[in-house]
Amino acid sequence: MNKYWDLITHTFYFPNEDFQVEGNELSFHGIPMMEMVKKYGTPLKISYLPKISSQIQRARKIFQDAINTLDYQGKYVYAYCTKSNHFKFVLEKALDENCQLETSSAYDINIILSLYKEGKIDKDILILCNGYKPRNYQKAVVDLINSGFTNCIPILDNVEEIDYYLEHIENKFQVGMRVAADEEPDFGVYTSRMGIRYKKILSLYKEKIQNNDKVDLKLIHYFINSGIRDSQYYWNELTKFVNKYCELKEICDTIDSIDIGGGFPIVYSLGMEYDHAYMAESIVKIIKEQCDNYNVATPNIITEFGSYTVGETGVTLYSILEQKLQNDKELWYIIDGSLITHIPDTWGKSHKFVMLALNHWDKNHTQVHLGGITCDSDDYYNSEAHNANIYLPSFDRDKGEQLYIGFFHTGAYQESLAGYGGTSHCLIPDPRHIVIDKDENGNLVDYMYRDHQSHEDMLKILGY
Repeated sequence: MNKYWDLITHTFYFPNEDFQVEGNELSFHGIPMMEMVKKYGTPLKISYLPKISSQIQRARKIFQDAINTLDYQGKYVYAYCTKSNHFKFVLEKALDENCQLETSSAYDINIILSLYKEGKIDKDILILCNGYKPRNYQKAVVDLINSGFTNCIPILDNVEEIDYYLEHIENKFQVGMRVAADEEPDFGVYTSRMGIRYKKILSLYKEKIQNNDKVDLKLIHYFINSGIRDSQYYWNELTKFVNKYCELKEICDTIDSIDIGGGFPIVYSLGMEYDHAYMAESIVKIIKEQCDNYNVATPNIITEFGSYTVGETGVTLYSILEQKLQNDKELWYIIDGSLITHIPDTWGKSHKFVMLALNHWDKNHTQVHLGGITCDSDDYYNSEAHNANIYLPSFDRDKGEQLYIGFFHTGAYQESLAGYGGTSHCLIPDPRHIVIDKDENGNLVDYMYRDHQSHEDMLKILGY
């Protein structure tokens, strides 16, 4: 019972559809991780693209099932938040599933234009322009709409934003409005800094949109930081948000959609349990009930799923460079990379990911701390989402044994937060990055997207 295999299989429902073990080595979606290590070395980042397709298809099915079950009179629309992962191969995979897109900065619009020039999107794609918009972002939105992207919808973040669009957009256009949601009780502030106060929503519509033939109100939007969770806080915020849609619908014929920001959670622990179908049906049910109470038409439901779309595609692999017993009970495994620079959420937000050994599943397990190779004392990982401690196989380096580990489901935000391709703490380079996809025959193919970051790249940035 002291074997690593015993620990994992007795703690979780394991193996499962994502993870399997054969010959005491771990596979992820049927891909032997040790083969990737032997082929590409460590540290190594992997992007497994088929997971994007399956996540999108899954969400569409459960929302459509809920719509059918409840006889809901509205459509479901899946939008991908580009900020979660901007890589071209990610957006192309999402677009293969006919996703709509959500942007959050001026440079996002340049990505839209690049995709259009390459024939990846048409001008009728729905583009939801979210976030606070400095002048360059506003201008980029205007230029996009004026060039024929008539389904580009700027979502107003404050009451003054619409003035620029009214002055500069040439033809009739559509807008959305973001309401400022109340944050969770343990958050640092009471109300989100993003969006327009609930009390201002109706007055903004009446003063600047209702009697203006140039603009229509299409939707309202809100965002919940903690995502879609079965909590009283979430259901209260959703109900309050839908009620505001109903109040608008009573005086506005053109509004026909609500945009729900903050998506389904992804698996950060193999012990996680989440009923996606129940949550989707509960959302649809609440919307329908509130609209029936107001006797207004039910809206189309747009979800902006970022982490859910791409989070579970990511893998980060390391080898253990050294074992260090620093006192009587603290055993450190030193990885050949940095948690701070490669997986910054582990440091900045104390985030946990699925962490598993790649080999030696037949060895005894031992409690360890994982340490990175920067000189920062915060470059460590010593607890799991399900447990205050972490455990990995014991191994004997004196006998030539080598242990490899993987952090899984690291596909959202980590490259953006770490500053992919830039300079990092202690000048620790970005890992080699590979992409795994399926060809037209359904066979897995892998290729190197980018090699290890070179010292020449970093020195150039620094002016040397």
